[in-house]
Amino acid sequence: MSDQQRPTTQTPPELGPTVTQAIRFLTAIAMGAALLFLSGITLTGTVISLIIATPILVLFSPVLIPAGIVMFLVMAGFLFSGGCGVAAVAALSWVYSFVAGKHPPGADRMDYVRMRIAEKARDMERATAQGA
Repeated sequence: MSDQQRPTTQTPPELGPTVTQAIRFLTAIAMGAALLFLSGITLTGTVISLIIATPILVLFSPVLIPAGIVMFLVMAGFLFSGGCGVAAVAALSWVYSFVAGKHPPGADRMDYVRMRIAEKARDMERATAQGA
């Protein structure tokens, strides 16, 4: 046999990113830079507004603090009443579905509780009948 080696033709593995990955990376960089810029502008505007508004807030604080407390209580009351209304509508909807026989979520638990209460009532009835 011969001592000569055959030349091998292997393709080198691709080490670089694909075109799709490069486009995604560049898009992410562009969006991140834009959002970072907008974040900086917003922070700068907020700080400048706070610097300008601080003397006015200090002068009017005897009026603004009670007004803020009242506004907070009013908003909390509206949110609480709205939440209670939503809960009431949801409960009425569930009860209607239960009475109509549509078997809403949790109806099996209600049936179980009703059965247990009826059992206890019968037990109490028997106990009072035997004791009398």
